[in-house]
Amino acid sequence: MPDPAPSTAPSADDTLAQELRAAVSAGDFELHYQPKVRCPDGGFAGFEALVRWRHPTRGLVPPGQFIPRLGELGLAPLLGRWVMAEACRQMAAWEWEAAGLGAVSVSVNLSPGQLRDPTLPERLRQLLREHGLGRGRLELEVTEAMLMDEPDEAIARLRALRDAGARLSIDDFGTGWSSMAHFRHLPVHQLKLDRVFVQHVDRDRRDASLCAGVIALAHRLGFGVVAEGVENEAQAKRLAGFDCDLFQGFLYSRPLSEERAGDYLRGARITPRTPSPSA
Repeated sequence: MPDPAPSTAPSADDTLAQELRAAVSAGDFELHYQPKVRCPDGGFAGFEALVRWRHPTRGLVPPGQFIPRLGELGLAPLLGRWVMAEACRQMAAWEWEAAGLGAVSVSVNLSPGQLRDPTLPERLRQLLREHGLGRGRLELEVTEAMLMDEPDEAIARLRALRDAGARLSIDDFGTGWSSMAHFRHLPVHQLKLDRVFVQHVDRDRRDASLCAGVIALAHRLGFGVVAEGVENEAQAKRLAGFDCDLFQGFLYSRPLSEERAGDYLRGARITPRTPSPSA
């Protein structure tokens, strides 16, 4: 009996790859904005821009369901360029629409491919000039893990981005086991304390000690600290006791659409950021 003919139907993975390539070409993405607030008064301190895929049948798809595949396909840098440009456009639009509110900052996540891109600093300069944005308005977040491969080269790339006008943040701090020898040389402005430590900070002494130690060390080295994933008052109170600088999480707001973020902004209390000497 002859072997059955191989199936010609595309696999789910092939279908996803085709859909993502088409989505990147068509620009079927949008940014949602999650506020960051000051500790302890809860005043507005900026947004993090989080990308969503507007799928024709599945609706809004969160990044965890497509960003890893984009990286495998080599498309993450292309999407990252759009995210940076869109964040800058939106900051300029908010400033024009809501004059008098003060300068709004937005942070975006860099992919490993973007960090390795030698043209990124000049592209950043062009974006800031094009939209009339000052230094430090666009914040670039890189994960701790991205700095572990060739750390000296990564530090040099971060310095170039800082010199081009970006504010720099280390995302998911505490999960990558970075070397203290390199950590003390990082040309960054702040660390984002990973939610894996924040979620039990109010009831686990070890997590509380880790959070307190990271915050104290960061401050001694001149870095600010953002606690991400703050979901209840007990967590916020414990972190405030450790002198954490900023909070981000569902306790304050879920990520907001462009329209709802504008409404949030118009009701927020904004404190202009004073650039650090290295900004």
